[in-house]
Amino acid sequence: MYLQANVNTMIFDTTTCKISEEYSEIGLTISEKYFHALGAIHGSIYFKLLDDAAFFAVNSIVKDVFVLTTSFNINLIRPANQGVIKAIGRLKYKSPSLFTAQSTLYNEAGKEIAFGTGNFAKSKILLSEDIGYK
Repeated sequence: MYLQANVNTMIFDTTTCKISEEYSEIGLTISEKYFHALGAIHGSIYFKLLDDAAFFAVNSIVKDVFVLTTSFNINLIRPANQGVIKAIGRLKYKSPSLFTAQSTLYNEAGKEIAFGTGNFAKSKILLSEDIGYK
């Protein structure tokens, strides 16, 4: 469902995704279409990958409904302008209704380029085939 969303098929068309319990990896091949005026990827790309990785670390253990990002703090460390980048998300805290996850973004050489922490809450949107969930 995630990889078939318009944002990933039309804009972020090289996105990869691996999910396991309390953990996820989101990858993307850098393209010039993601660059800001100084020739490196825009901060919005960092945010998308970090938020998606943290989201899936949480939703990997929430089996009945989607979770929603309620806040997300991002820290940019260094620019990236080539290769494949990968965000690793890990669940850090869980309660019946609130979750916290951290994610780190790495460049192709394995150097950390950004990190973030997000809070997530359960929505009322059921994970069902009616919305394309399999």
